[in-house]
Amino acid sequence: MRDFALALPMGIVRGLRMGEAGAPRVLALHGWLDNAASFVPLAPLLGAVDLVAPDLPGHGASDHLPRGMDYSFAGAVHTVLDVADALGWDRFALLGHSMGAGIASLVAAACPDRIERLVAIEALGALPEEPGRTVERLREAVASTRALDAKRMRVFPDLDVAVRARMKANGLGDAAARLLVERGTLAVDGGWSWSSDPRLTLPTMVRMTEAQVEDLVAGIACPTRVLFAEPAQPYLPDPVRRARAALLPAGELQVLPGGHHLHMEDPQAVAAAIGGFLAG
Repeated sequence: MRDFALALPMGIVRGLRMGEAGAPRVLALHGWLDNAASFVPLAPLLGAVDLVAPDLPGHGASDHLPRGMDYSFAGAVHTVLDVADALGWDRFALLGHSMGAGIASLVAAACPDRIERLVAIEALGALPEEPGRTVERLREAVASTRALDAKRMRVFPDLDVAVRARMKANGLGDAAARLLVERGTLAVDGGWSWSSDPRLTLPTMVRMTEAQVEDLVAGIACPTRVLFAEPAQPYLPDPVRRARAALLPAGELQVLPGGHHLHMEDPQAVAAAIGGFLAG
């Protein structure tokens, strides 16, 4: 995969690209606190596609959002469209993992004229909130944001320590964790620190209700393939994820054994499930 950089209204978005112009276009969106390296194990196995994997704003090697701007799924929709516009892509497929699959769900629902097909791995729609927690969530988010400047970022003496921390946090093997860490750190006094924007760790101010998420998923008109790992993540129990997938007008659900980063840990199985679909 080769590096690229695009000048967008929010700043510079960098990422990785693999494939040739003229092949089916695939925009790959990584998960929360991951980066474009999330797709390095999978990309070579997808066949003849033109795959573009940006580091979403605040992640990897991309610029952070300007001060005063919030990281939200709604804002990320425009970033995805800005990336596609900068590439000269009018229509394209979306491949998303976790947070990236949530963002891709919004883009597919909002812009049916631009999205040819969608692959969503380990997420579909957005994380919901109970209506009765609206005020509590808002207060937590505002208080955390106002206190952020007083916090210090962790500094690792070397990359191996950062890799071990990432392995522990996500249950990743060494190879997958190292890919993410090498692209997601920067040299600082005393060692290495995460390159991601600390604001990404703040609570989201407002979330959709489950009813709104269901309406969103039902509005995804393009052919969609959803992949979930078994066992299910606690925040998206199996009955809920199956119910959401059933709302898709043109959707298919596959459940594969593995962990949350199954596209990195078992790329062959994931490629077998989605490669032909993405290539059209």
